[in-house]
This record gives sequence, structure tokens and C-alpha cells, in this order.
Amino acid sequence: MADYPDSVRVREVGPRDGFQNEPEVIPTEEKVRLIGLLADAGFTRMEVASFVRPDVIPQLSDGPEVLAALERHDGLAYSVLIPNERGLDNALAVRDRFDEISVFLSASETHNRKNVNRSIAESLEGLERVVERARDAGIRCEGVIATSFGCPYEGEVPQARVFEIAAKLRDFGCEEVGFGDTTGMANPRQVDGFYAEATDRLAADVELTAHFHNTRGQGLANALAALGRGIASFESSFGELGGCPVPPGSTGNISTEDLVSMLEEMGVATGIDLPKLLAASNAVQETLGRPLGAHVLKAGPVDWQRPG
Repeated sequence: MADYPDSVRVREVGPRDGFQNEPEVIPTEEKVRLIGLLADAGFTRMEVASFVRPDVIPQLSDGPEVLAALERHDGLAYSVLIPNERGLDNALAVRDRFDEISVFLSASETHNRKNVNRSIAESLEGLERVVERARDAGIRCEGVIATSFGCPYEGEVPQARVFEIAAKLRDFGCEEVGFGDTTGMANPRQVDGFYAEATDRLAADVELTAHFHNTRGQGLANALAALGRGIASFESSFGELGGCPVPPGSTGNISTEDLVSMLEEMGVATGIDLPKLLAASNAVQETLGRPLGAHVLKAGPVDWQRPG
């Protein structure tokens, strides 16, 4: 039987990764309210804004305004997404409003071109400067590698290439590397082998994070496979919001409430108050005016008082 960690850290990414993939532009004050509800649930990490060009992702164009309006919670590290040096310049103008940055690229040349219009080599060159400057400013950095488990355009992505990119991000100064199943192509056996090797190669030097999508219904199974390899850092989105802007149809991060419910029922502590998380998810359903995909949001949490 797998030797699961006693506790894990969950970074809520819905306010960034979730909102960016919704057709609506959620008003700034409503974003702030929803982030506050999530903070009340006990998260210690949350991605709340992006400094990508407003014309590229208009849903997140109010990042500075969101950060300025947030009531900061003690013990909660706020993270922002940074695509390049211009994005970092804009973020540094409100440096006192966040704690961490995430930088990103794809392990697939085609996906990277479609996502950021750069080759992998060009992305790495730019991100090295971003991470160096961020570290000089005292900011913790996470490097996220999209399409780590497969590319919708190229198919299989060589594992060696993913780990080569991860090692470069580590050497740049990233304290954490997140492996993204960007369009939900991973399967549990693949994830098991992937994190077995990732742990051997990288875990001594950098925190390893799992970021799965539920596009094809395997998200929680993949999370369990990563957990079985000792991974104790996950990213997820309340309500199962989000996905990937390219290609079409790549919807659905794993649901935070489904992940938290599974882990807590297994005896793996998350520190997250599930009823308060569900209150935040119900609130975003009302904001969007439609039901969301999280299973626990529909069925409710397990009633531990039931007989048997």
C-alpha cells in the first residue's frame, strides 16, 4: 500500500486559472469578495491575479485593482502569474500586495508557440531574467511547466525534456516546480512513473507540485497517483473552474472541494475548512449564474455521523 504524506499543501488557483477561462468578466469587487471567502476557508496559498497583457486575457486585466482591494489574511501567501519582464515590472509596482510569483512555459514547442508565441529556448531565456530579478526583490518563485504529461498538438512529450526544463527552472532560482497536465491527458500509471523519477531527480532541491485537469475525468485518480509517490503540494480550482485557453475544449482544473474531501477522508490533512470552501463555491455559482462541475458541490460532503 502506498505511503501517503500525513498532510499536503493546496494552492487555490481559481481566482486566476479559473476566472481566465470563463467567458464572463467578473467585476473586480466580486472577485475580491470571492477571494475573501476562499481565504476564510483556511488556505495558506492562493493565486489571485495575473500580469498577462489585458488584450490577451481581458478577464484578468484588473489584477492590480484586485490586489489593492484585498484584505490580506495572516498565514496566506498570495501568488500572481508573471509571463515576462514587462509583467514583472507591472507587478513590482504593487510589490507589497503579494508574496510569490509563478512563471510558466510549455514542454511542447507547438503549445508554447500557441500560448506565448515563443520557442521553449526563448521562453527559458526570458524567464531566467524574470526569476533573477524576482529573487533579488525577495519574492518566492514557482516555475510551472505546461503540457508535462502530453500535448494536444504533438502527442507524447518526452519525459526527459520535461525534467531538463525543470532543472533549468530550479537552477534559475525557482524554489518550486509545478508540472501541469494542461489539457487532461495524463493517466495514473503515467503519473506514478513520472513522479517516481521526478522525486529522484529533483525533490532534494525544489518543491514538486502537481497540477491536474479533469478534462477527461481522471484528475483525482492522477492526484492520488502523485500522492502515492509522496507529492505533498497540489494546485486546484474551486468549483472545477478553469482550463486552458488553447486549444478549445480543454476545460476543468480538478475541483478543490473534491480534492480536499478525498484527502481528508483518507486521513491526509489539508488545513482547509470544507464547509467554508463549499460556501465560496456556491457563491461563485451564483455569480456566474450556472452550476459548476465539482462533485462535492453537488452531493455535499460525506456525513461522518451516518451509521456503519
